[in-house]
Amino acid sequence: MPRPVEGTSPYLPGLDGIRAIAVLSVIVFHLNFGWGSGGLLGVQVFFVLSGYLITDLLVAEYRRHRGIAMARFWIRRARRLLPALFVVLFVTVGWATLFDRTQLDALRSDLPSGVFYYSNWWFIFHHVSYFAKFGPPSPLGHLWSLSIEEQFYLIWPLLVLAAMKFLHNRRTMIILTLGAAAASAIEMAILFVPGGDPTRVYDGTDTRVFALLIGAALAMALPRHQTFAPVTESARRVLDAAGGLSLLGIFLMFWLTSQYDSFLYEGGMVLLALLTAMLIAVTIHPASHLEMILGWEPLRWVGERSYGIYLWHYPVIVLTTPLNAAPSVLRASLQIVATLGLAALSWRFIEQPVRHGALGRQWHRIRSHEWTWPHLTPPGWVLAVAISFNAVLCAVGLFGLVSADAADPATQVTSIVPVNHHHGTAGIVPGSTTPTTAGPPPPGQGVTAIGDSIMVDAAPYLQTTLPGISIDAQVGQQMTQVQQAVPQLRAEGAVGRRLVVELGTNGPFTPQQLTSLLDSLGPSQRIVLVNTHVPRPWQQQVNDSIATVARSYPNTVMVDWNTASANTPQYFYPDGVHLNPDGAKYYASLLVQALYDPIPKPGH
Repeated sequence: MPRPVEGTSPYLPGLDGIRAIAVLSVIVFHLNFGWGSGGLLGVQVFFVLSGYLITDLLVAEYRRHRGIAMARFWIRRARRLLPALFVVLFVTVGWATLFDRTQLDALRSDLPSGVFYYSNWWFIFHHVSYFAKFGPPSPLGHLWSLSIEEQFYLIWPLLVLAAMKFLHNRRTMIILTLGAAAASAIEMAILFVPGGDPTRVYDGTDTRVFALLIGAALAMALPRHQTFAPVTESARRVLDAAGGLSLLGIFLMFWLTSQYDSFLYEGGMVLLALLTAMLIAVTIHPASHLEMILGWEPLRWVGERSYGIYLWHYPVIVLTTPLNAAPSVLRASLQIVATLGLAALSWRFIEQPVRHGALGRQWHRIRSHEWTWPHLTPPGWVLAVAISFNAVLCAVGLFGLVSADAADPATQVTSIVPVNHHHGTAGIVPGSTTPTTAGPPPPGQGVTAIGDSIMVDAAPYLQTTLPGISIDAQVGQQMTQVQQAVPQLRAEGAVGRRLVVELGTNGPFTPQQLTSLLDSLGPSQRIVLVNTHVPRPWQQQVNDSIATVARSYPNTVMVDWNTASANTPQYFYPDGVHLNPDGAKYYASLLVQALYDPIPKPGH
């Protein structure tokens, strides 16, 4: 929320500085630079600040008028948020239709949820991971956070109005708000599954609302119009130290954490929300130097335009980055410049005019029959033609008048082998485990291979080399899914005495989780663990976990696929992860070799 045009609360530039820090951290995260792996937490900072500002606005309105004009509040929110969003959607769909039709299927499915602010639940219920994805990410994938905020804006004013009317006690309101925040945070910790995809708890309104509520509680306790008594110099130093420590803590979490850290979901995000609340509280105090520091003009400029920057940055990055390309400083610099430029144009020609009543004035002219067609200058004609052309592109793209180009072949790996059903799960590739004629057992009998889409790639070649092998492989499979399937696998006798385990393409796991899986599969004569080659933040964690277990678990050897696949682009589809037929054949040969090679002795 930029500089206010409503209400009587003072404008505090330092709050725009906090917005700037938040949005810049999110951009760094989406640019995939390793030193910004925790930058996704910038959204959490936004949530706390939004909860604070919206509650401060509502409480101030109630105190002035003894009520809250709900319809007017929601109209103001729509006027503030929708025009810029619609422009981003309009340009994104047109661009994708013209230059990147692989995105059209995702846009067609994601657009309604983006327009009506239920993207977060759409992604959850359709199992669209915000993290583990190897096809082209949707340009609208970042709208989940705006959906949470808008859902909060829809319900929270009603609760604030009821509380102001019937409770009449600020302390009680704060306690109830913090109680609801605690319930949300506890739900996040309970629903989070270590080693699994955290999208459910990351995207869920119920599991993220605690940040907004912590900000709301702060607004009840410390509104912007609060009058502060003069403080001593020593008190000023304590205040600045508290603000500096909170800011340092936020930066450390941006730097040291990642989306798969269990710490974040088991209390870390609560800590970040509390640090942000402390930072806000110090910033609004007139005795603090943070207001001046965070109100630095460049930060303030970014903060004022943070909504547009957030809207534009993800489509710009997604639509101009080759699939799974390594980070590039030059490309990232150009993307940042483009994002800031588009956001500045949006601020100047869309957001500011609309917020100051441009649409209302035009509507009044139409109703009073005073409106006439504007006289267009040459630049105006160019803009009008461009808008009309883009409108045609949007219609062509959204209504299926052109087909979406096929996605990267890596997203179609299930078509390489016949897909059947095994222990009730789709996407499993079972081998023929029972010989059809008398004689020696087939070489693959008693071998069980467990994995994800990489194992699906290799399955035809394993079945050819090791007839009788049992393969439990599924696109997108993670450690937690395999752990849940083990009891049924064992009940069906599908676990052999020789195991090949390949997991980690879609998310991390700990050595303890891997050891627990191997223990649950029962005693084995030989275990082959395969590490991963995946350009994602969890690659090193997965490979470290596998190496640790391989060194300590009995009868275990490790296939170092990460090293073996280095500098071999000829083995991969363009995503650099999934295997083409040549790569799958080579990969399968490494697994077969590992099944028969002598097991290294400890220390060798």
